[in-house]
Amino acid sequence: MPLRRRTLLGAASPLLLFDPHPPPRPRWTHTWTAAPQLTEPYDLPPEPFTGDRSMLVNTTLRQTVRLSLGGRRLRVRFSNAFGTTDLPITAAAVALPRDGRAGAPGIQPGSSQRLTFGGRAGVTVPPGAQMISDPVDLPVVAAQNLTVTVHLWEGQDGSALTSHPGSRTTSWLIEGDRLADPELPGAVPVNHWYLLSAVEVTASGAAGLVVLGDALTDGRGSTLNGNDRWPDQLLIRLRRPGLAVLNQAARGNRVLCDGLGPNALARLDRDVLTVSGARWLLVFEGVNDLGMTAATELAQRRVVAGLIGAYQQIALRAQACGLRIFGATLTPFGGNIYDDKAGVRETARQQVNAAIRAGLFDGWVDFDAAVRDPVAPWRLLPVFDAGDHLHLNPRGYAALAAAVPSRLFEAAAG
Repeated sequence: MPLRRRTLLGAASPLLLFDPHPPPRPRWTHTWTAAPQLTEPYDLPPEPFTGDRSMLVNTTLRQTVRLSLGGRRLRVRFSNAFGTTDLPITAAAVALPRDGRAGAPGIQPGSSQRLTFGGRAGVTVPPGAQMISDPVDLPVVAAQNLTVTVHLWEGQDGSALTSHPGSRTTSWLIEGDRLADPELPGAVPVNHWYLLSAVEVTASGAAGLVVLGDALTDGRGSTLNGNDRWPDQLLIRLRRPGLAVLNQAARGNRVLCDGLGPNALARLDRDVLTVSGARWLLVFEGVNDLGMTAATELAQRRVVAGLIGAYQQIALRAQACGLRIFGATLTPFGGNIYDDKAGVRETARQQVNAAIRAGLFDGWVDFDAAVRDPVAPWRLLPVFDAGDHLHLNPRGYAALAAAVPSRLFEAAAG
């Protein structure tokens, strides 16, 4: 709480008094996030942007992200979390995308602003680290798209590139320094994000909901450049001033074991507990743990016990950092490759959901009830099914967004 210095009449020295009602101060709050992952070989940039010994040499990379919270100043976080060599960024800039569109290769003329790092034009991000740009004055509003353009003259040695493969958003690659060019004719499209991990804005009284999840939250089955994952649709549905919805999902992720990236317990500190402005955590993860464990009663009993214990640990760590934590019930996968004829995994799913409903967390959201087929509750309602009987289409993701009670965030502007 800030201190105000007042000199009392007749006092020999000034006294420091607490102001019981200090005005709210703008603070840095995350407005967009993407959980860093190690880029799989099939998700690396295409040739000539990936070579035998290095990547992104003399390359301009232009990407768009959708902000969830508005503000007058912003800064960008660049990640080398999974790199094994230095990541030298020659220059970077932010701008407004042409026509405000997600995945647009062009920017609005005159909107580009160079980023600096401690006053310098570029920065080198060491292996495993991240770097935050200096602030720039660029007013943005909630649900607005932002363009981030990066030029790398040297590129990055090796093949360990940090990215978020499940961007559901088109990025653009072109040779040379094209940082401030309004258009990028001839640029190569790729549907992944590279090097970015977060954007922050300054806002008063803002708070964030962080979602920890897998491909169901990462948006597999959603529309390319459509921003219709369920967290995106939740943001639009709530329209709550001062509320950021921060998607920290990773495709293929598991709670207990590493898969396409570290397990949820291992990435909790980086992807949740250090997120600026976070006030709530919603955990929607565990389907991959069940589906990738042998369909025997013994193996499934063990994974159910492991998941319940892991949820308890996540809750303890989140609560210790002042977060309220909610759990979402696991959605059906009947007919998917995770399904088994004896229904052992379905029994395990029901046991996990029963534990979530029984009070593992500060509250819970019933995603299972929102999208299951009432006639056959072990499977998704067909109109919500993306086609593989596990992931959802945009209509299914809308049903998940509608299932989150708005009362959970009553204190968003407090």
